[in-house]
Amino acid sequence: MPLIGYARVSTEDQTPLPQSEALQTAGCVEIFEEHASGGNRARPVLARVLERISKGDTLVVVRIDRLARSLSHLLEVIERLEAKGAFFRSIQDPIDTGSPQGKFTLQVLGAAAEFERALIRERTKAGLASARAKGRVGGNPGLRTKDTEALRKVRLARQDGYMDRLNATAQDWVPHVRRLRPDMAWEDVLRIVNAPLPRERRWTQSRLLRAVKAYVRDGFLPEAVLGRAGRRTADDRLPTIVAAIKGADPDITLQAICNRLEAMRERTPRGRTSWQPSSVKMLLERASRMGLLD
Repeated sequence: MPLIGYARVSTEDQTPLPQSEALQTAGCVEIFEEHASGGNRARPVLARVLERISKGDTLVVVRIDRLARSLSHLLEVIERLEAKGAFFRSIQDPIDTGSPQGKFTLQVLGAAAEFERALIRERTKAGLASARAKGRVGGNPGLRTKDTEALRKVRLARQDGYMDRLNATAQDWVPHVRRLRPDMAWEDVLRIVNAPLPRERRWTQSRLLRAVKAYVRDGFLPEAVLGRAGRRTADDRLPTIVAAIKGADPDITLQAICNRLEAMRERTPRGRTSWQPSSVKMLLERASRMGLLD
């Protein structure tokens, strides 16, 4: 079972060399290095690592804070790994999801996070009840009087909150949209985006379109991605999808592409539900002849 290492430092002035050496000593066959803030969830190298990891692999870090700065982000990454049948290990922390002890530690962390959220909800309810008992009316006075400036501030705050939530998931969908649109129909783009994601994080087409329009509006994506998709024959569709998966992760294996196509419930050229590497290889060769691969 391959061990995949991930090393992160916050600035260009720092070096990930000590982390990489520790990961190499731990037996990692591949090590990915990234210069990025730990508070930024949309890290391109981390996104590429999570996309590449397949069943049986283990993602290894020196310390948990090299991967995530918050418990919610850590649990989110581990859920993505578990959805692929992969594992997570931290060298300096007692977490190894491939062992019973590591799984127990993870369950404790998840329970602690849920307990913290419950405490916050109870404190909020108690505070509101106390205020009402003292005759204080909650809410923004400007909103109660429908003040134009107050309404504008609330609208901007909601928009900022929405963009923050999109930024936290950008690694899941932005690379695919940037690469595949408008050459591929939204229905197929959606299936490619959703294939590696756990069920609770999958997108609907309307949500994805709204997110893309917001990114186009703010200049994060070119307006061309919203253009009408060109028509393709039925024979061209499968090579296009396989080329898209390969293009998003050039190092992906034939078997991993098979797994992705099965997760998308895509049928083989002969109408079967189970894919074989030989069929994927044939489609990649066709995609290359069609000029769909770089």
